[in-house]
Amino acid sequence: MAQARPTTKDDGPRHVAIIMDGNGRWATQQGRPRLFGHQAGARRVREIVEACPDLGVDYLTVFAFSTENWKRTQSEVAGLMSLFRRYITREAKALKDNDVCVRFIGDRVRLDKKLVAMMDELEALTANCQTVNLTIAINYGGRDEVARATKRLAQDVASGKLDPNAVDEETLPKYLDTCVLPDPDLVIRTSGEARISNFLLWQSAYSEYEFIDTLWPDFTAGEFQKVVGGFGSRERRFGAVVA
Repeated sequence: MAQARPTTKDDGPRHVAIIMDGNGRWATQQGRPRLFGHQAGARRVREIVEACPDLGVDYLTVFAFSTENWKRTQSEVAGLMSLFRRYITREAKALKDNDVCVRFIGDRVRLDKKLVAMMDELEALTANCQTVNLTIAINYGGRDEVARATKRLAQDVASGKLDPNAVDEETLPKYLDTCVLPDPDLVIRTSGEARISNFLLWQSAYSEYEFIDTLWPDFTAGEFQKVVGGFGSRERRFGAVVA
């Protein structure tokens, strides 16, 4: 891990994305069911969100449920969906009071209609908040996002709204779920796994990555500060050569 140093809003990451991994393993270590770990992980989100303003982090994107997570047991998936509903109910007022703008990304078609309605309501409730932009990825997969974006782009080409000769690498991002967000500067994955798991594939082309051993429920605001603090010491060249 890069050596931590004091971080300012000028040299720190503006957008941090987190793959919140290790909830199940954490619960197993505690001798508890996997859902217990997910509940602890949900509580950890609040602490990390609250730490963002002092660290100069304007955008936080968290990977809550992937398109591949449907392969888990029916009971675990049902428990996660119930947890998402409880999270929205419990945290809505605090998010609003703390000036946190919440957005959800991912394909909502497969999600329970009640959950989707709650997601819509939370987005509307916090739409004018500005201190922190919290994006929650639910039923999200990077390949699925690109496929859905490409389909919308193709429809605009077919209808004559978009000239196919004008399509370039600046065009597709306008059709992505994250079209209103800047690309992440830093992507963190907890639990010791060193893979990106289909998360923000297009957006993280030039992101810095930090893979840490800590399981997500143990990832404190203090450790978050250390990781963010190390970002400023990295030299980001974006493919160029710096003299």
